[in-house]
Amino acid sequence: MNAARHFSANYAEARDRFSAACRARGLEVRRHVHPDARGVDNEELSIDVALLGDAGCAGLLLAISGTHGAEGFCGSGAQVGLLLDDEVVAAVRKANVAVLFLHALNPYGFSHLRRTNEDNIDLNRNFRDFTVPRPPARAYAEIHRDLVPATWPPAPASEQRLGQYAARHGERGLQEAISSGQCDFPDGLFFGGTGPAWSNRILRGLLREHGARRKTLGWLDFHTGLGPRGHGEKIYAGRDIAADIARARAWWGADVTSFFDGTSTSAVLSGVNYNAAYDECPGVTFAGIALEYGTLPLREVIDALRADQWLQNHPDAPQAQRVAIKRRIRDAFYCDADDWKDRVVEQARAATLAALPGLAA
Repeated sequence: MNAARHFSANYAEARDRFSAACRARGLEVRRHVHPDARGVDNEELSIDVALLGDAGCAGLLLAISGTHGAEGFCGSGAQVGLLLDDEVVAAVRKANVAVLFLHALNPYGFSHLRRTNEDNIDLNRNFRDFTVPRPPARAYAEIHRDLVPATWPPAPASEQRLGQYAARHGERGLQEAISSGQCDFPDGLFFGGTGPAWSNRILRGLLREHGARRKTLGWLDFHTGLGPRGHGEKIYAGRDIAADIARARAWWGADVTSFFDGTSTSAVLSGVNYNAAYDECPGVTFAGIALEYGTLPLREVIDALRADQWLQNHPDAPQAQRVAIKRRIRDAFYCDADDWKDRVVEQARAATLAALPGLAA
């Protein structure tokens, strides 16, 4: 497929490549510039949006990259590949539907090689009702000091205690304790924040503008870090509503997994970004998946996140250690290999085409 040409070495290059692909299709790119944060090289940060198809179409597919910043390498490459694919563009137009490409929902994390945003918030734990008090994350609290220890590499005692937790609760129980989302430890992993992040507000505004008056809304959110290398697991992205789960499986196949029924590699999550679609587009028929591409074994991914959080908490860390940790994060969420990139674009293409009949109905 020669998909490698769609992928970029950093955030700034990815944004330029996305903009160029949009211009090649004659699409206007609207840029939502971050009012405060800057990139790793002091570059401007933005969420960039382009609409393919008629603004008045009844069906809209929202294709999102970079919800988890460092995962944006994958999603950006997939979006560019779709934009430059003549057959995909022709199929979208023939179906009389629209595709809204949202590039780099978390531009700060993309630029700085972080999964989280400028406030250490995991955006996929931030879409909640903050007027309702959240129960304490007791499972996470039990392991927080060992997940993000005072020193890196961690002391053997920290690793031993995490092993003991896994022995008591199983590896799945440990994964859920770590990743389901918590709002009690701002310096910890999978922090959901104490209020809506900037990216949260931008996404909601875009949904009100582009999605609220549609008949049908499709959701395709590109992620990495779970599952076998290169495999794009189709994880249901939506609330625990039987009709919406059935619709997602009708569009994308019976192999759509869900953390609600335990079929997904993902733990049960809270505050996921799909909540914005329900809140901002009430009454619109919805079907959504996250396309989750595997990279490294889960424990290696978690350890990369632990190291990066330690680094965030210790900005005075030696430069050599900083470089090594950032390289580790990049490798955890992006396989810089042609075969992996081919599989990413191939599966993104298949998922996009599969959604069109449902959006056109």
